[in-house]
Amino acid sequence: MTKIAYIFPGQGSQTVGMGQDFYTHSEAARTVFDEADEVIGSKLSSLCFYGPEESLKLTINTQPALYVSSVAALRVLQEAGAPLPEAVAGHSVGEYAALFAAGAFTFETGLHLVQRRAQEMHRAASAAPGAMAAVLGLTGAQVLSACAEAAEAGVVSAANFNGGGQVVISGSPEGVARASEIAKANGAKRVISLNVSGAFHSPLMSPAVEAMSYVLRDAIVQAAAIPVVANLTADYETSADEIKTNLAAQIDHPVRWEETISRLAADGFDTFVEVGSGTVLTGLMKRLAPEVSVYSVGNMAGVQAFVEAAGKNS
Repeated sequence: MTKIAYIFPGQGSQTVGMGQDFYTHSEAARTVFDEADEVIGSKLSSLCFYGPEESLKLTINTQPALYVSSVAALRVLQEAGAPLPEAVAGHSVGEYAALFAAGAFTFETGLHLVQRRAQEMHRAASAAPGAMAAVLGLTGAQVLSACAEAAEAGVVSAANFNGGGQVVISGSPEGVARASEIAKANGAKRVISLNVSGAFHSPLMSPAVEAMSYVLRDAIVQAAAIPVVANLTADYETSADEIKTNLAAQIDHPVRWEETISRLAADGFDTFVEVGSGTVLTGLMKRLAPEVSVYSVGNMAGVQAFVEAAGKNS
């Protein structure tokens, strides 16, 4: 029996035109984007569809855009009669779309939370400018060792354990530069500087954690109706309190994506659907769990392909 998990992309998956095909062809998607424009009080839909790219990739815009695009894609899947997931997970800000899919909060609550998260992370990045880099070809333990050795140069830590020999590091420009040098000396195949506006998932984000803890404390969140694997623990979130704690803490802790996918695969999930913009998670899946089936749903053709395949496998 097929077990389906929906996975939701994070920052770096945004692209001009995201969600436009859904908006053109789906009433459900139009409702999502129109409601988002009304809640935010600006044309987020226009930014998603037409850019400019420079504005779309600003953190304060990227995170709400990804959340809304993923929810729109989810609504189109539901409208098309796609099979429902038995578990969900999201990469960084994608965890909010995953929690919405699991019924932990309303669309509007999730959008307000994502918007505030983006603002607080932008504020923290402005106060303490940072850098990030992707280290390829070393184990997680080797990258952690490089970060520890580089600590005297500045703040640096592992931000994303993406798997397949890819670990993203994050911190002060000096710390990241030194850790990058050490990683190369220790045999890293490549170290790629990322074009980001802050040191996300590093200790430099701690002011955003504090701010979001207060925001989440008063947010209307309920226990998830289906299992959600948390970025913070790579384990299933259950209670509302646990969800709130994890969402705040994940901002300055690493995204444990490799463990997240390993957990789901070990629990028998054999079909994964990337719901929203881009194919970043689909690409990672091919290295993390090559034996599973993966579908990318960023447009109507993607929805149709998954629905047809699911119909044949049912």
